[in-house]
Amino acid sequence: VLDCTQPQYNNRLDTPLPDVPFVRTLNVEQKKLKEKEKGPWTQLTKEEKLALYRLTHELTFAEMKRSSNEWKTVVGGIFFFVGITGIIIWWQRHHVFGDAPHTLSEEWMAMQSKRMIDMRVNPVSGFSSHWDYEKKQWK
Repeated sequence: VLDCTQPQYNNRLDTPLPDVPFVRTLNVEQKKLKEKEKGPWTQLTKEEKLALYRLTHELTFAEMKRSSNEWKTVVGGIFFFVGITGIIIWWQRHHVFGDAPHTLSEEWMAMQSKRMIDMRVNPVSGFSSHWDYEKKQWK
């Protein structure tokens, strides 16, 4: 169980010094290194300095800034679901929806337009207002 009332260790770029060190319980070798840390740092080797850093921090800034490959999973998931959606739409158009109604054919639309002109539908600002009745053509 995580006790949120106690200071916690976290890797964050905006807070470079964590509340508590990464390694809380030290073994014998790490305790000796912590004692050696109290002396002059010129006597410490590069490996010892790195080991001291790793006692306090889990990751370096370079490791924290390294990008992950999670974007590939996200893009793959998007393509997967777009593909599934395309298959569903294709299936619906071929198996669920029937043929287009006959009222959407070119002949029917031409007959309907002629009938609307003959009936003078919306003569002021609508369909018939674009027809010249004297010349029998569109304005």
